[in-house]
Amino acid sequence: MKLAHTAFFGDGEHTFALTDDMIIELERLADLGIGALYLRAANMQFKLTDLVEVIRLGLIGGGTTPERAAQLVDTYARNTPIDALYPLALDVLDARWGGAADKDPDPEPASAAMSEAA
Repeated sequence: MKLAHTAFFGDGEHTFALTDDMIIELERLADLGIGALYLRAANMQFKLTDLVEVIRLGLIGGGTTPERAAQLVDTYARNTPIDALYPLALDVLDARWGGAADKDPDPEPASAAMSEAA
């Protein structure tokens, strides 16, 4: 399990991670603890700002500079349909809440498996 989420956002694949420092900032901005914020998002009781800030802070926690994260959010999250933002924000929260499953490694080629069986 990993605490980061990788997804296409805006102009390409980006890593999103709500590090401890990013969670503290998110809690400050939302004036809520992470548990209440997670429940608010999962129960569809979120504010638009919640989604945007989860994405922005997730980008920063994932290694994007704060300036670039702000630029990405301003360009690709503002004035965007909420149903395009919600799944990404929830995936970022879920990755930190319970860990994101590691992608399965590529299965070994069939010829290698057959050779070992013989």
